[in-house]
Amino acid sequence: MNEVLAYLWHLSYLIVTTPLTQESIALVMKFVPFVLFLEMPTYVVIFLGLARYTVRGLWQGPKAKSHPAVSCIVTCYGEGASVQTTIRSLAGQIYPGHIQIVAMIDGAEINRETHEAACAMVPFVASKRERSLLVVPKWQRGGRVSSLNAGLNFVTGEIVMALDGDTSFDNNMVERATRHFADPRVAAVAGCLRVRNVRESVTTRLQAIEYFLSIQVAKTGLSEFDLVGNISGAFGVFRRKALDLICGWDAGTAEDLDLTMRLKNYLGREKGRMRLVFEPEAIGFTDVPATFRGFLKQRLRWDGDLSYIYCRKHRKTFAPGIIGWPNFIFTLLTGMVLQLVMPLLILVYTAYVLIAMSFVQAFTLLALTYLFYLALTCVIWFASIFLVSERILEDLKLSPWLSLLPFFNYASRLNSCFATLWELLARGHEDTSMAPWWVTKKSRF
Repeated sequence: MNEVLAYLWHLSYLIVTTPLTQESIALVMKFVPFVLFLEMPTYVVIFLGLARYTVRGLWQGPKAKSHPAVSCIVTCYGEGASVQTTIRSLAGQIYPGHIQIVAMIDGAEINRETHEAACAMVPFVASKRERSLLVVPKWQRGGRVSSLNAGLNFVTGEIVMALDGDTSFDNNMVERATRHFADPRVAAVAGCLRVRNVRESVTTRLQAIEYFLSIQVAKTGLSEFDLVGNISGAFGVFRRKALDLICGWDAGTAEDLDLTMRLKNYLGREKGRMRLVFEPEAIGFTDVPATFRGFLKQRLRWDGDLSYIYCRKHRKTFAPGIIGWPNFIFTLLTGMVLQLVMPLLILVYTAYVLIAMSFVQAFTLLALTYLFYLALTCVIWFASIFLVSERILEDLKLSPWLSLLPFFNYASRLNSCFATLWELLARGHEDTSMAPWWVTKKSRF
């Protein structure tokens, strides 16, 4: 430890006293470029957007007076009795307009518990004013996309919500989400997801921090510049005409990112007449994997699907003339570079440090990197809580777990690296549990 501290003092002295020498520059360049050239631009744009969101909130005009009819397609598979929590949270919304709940029970033949639980909620919903529940059993399983597209045949509202059966919502969610559609340019609204089982384990607590920073904070800032990267499959709100325009959801995995990209295909051509926005006050709660192994398995599919969408399915439409220059540049940075290239660079960087440096040098450099990311995360965390959090005290209680977040994110990045390679070399998206094999094999991708 004395050697590490001595080396750390030497490095600090070198950078402070001779910052422009070749040795000092080489030292700084060993770990700073990841943050300075790749991540920092994203942080800057996000916080500029947060500042704009905060200022704009002080000058917002009156709330929208229209309350369009809303149809909620709830995709259900294996939720059991917990689907009743989702239906109850939708029926209890403080929204004067009509809310139609369409519960699509996928594989109802083998999913009878969920089917029966949803049917048992019909009298409860019928007792609510301006609320209706339609339970649609799909006896043979066809996957989530199949349920969503089938649900479109039953919806009656001009606003359509695509929701998961294991997600519950704040009682003002519908009002917060639908008010954006008073602007005729808005085609879709991304809802804000939080972790429902946050107290279950250390892994769920770390995911709660991650969800807050990557969804509620990042998307709030990016939405101010019309740079929403993805409309979550568990909580997406759409104008019915926009869904008809792109013929609903497409077969295959990562249907949420695919649908977002297909909507963005109109952005460059519409020239400001179509917008995708994020609403941080439309809150939904979902259960996340309680074990670290379950988390890695989930992200293996998510990150692999990301490679599949960007590098295979949408490689021809990923162009500034189609999605517009702002979305092209930022999708290139946040989607391609940070989520696909960055994990590979981190793996190479780690291997280089461990192989080319002595133990003292490697330990010191990795410790400095950890401390830098921890300090950066703490600054972002506490600033964001007071800017956008609607549950300040609850979020502050998670602060002690920030010390583990750099390790958590590091493991997630290495897992993402494997997922990317698995997709590019072995077409990992074809091995998915989101739909049966006889459905996915019909997709040409």
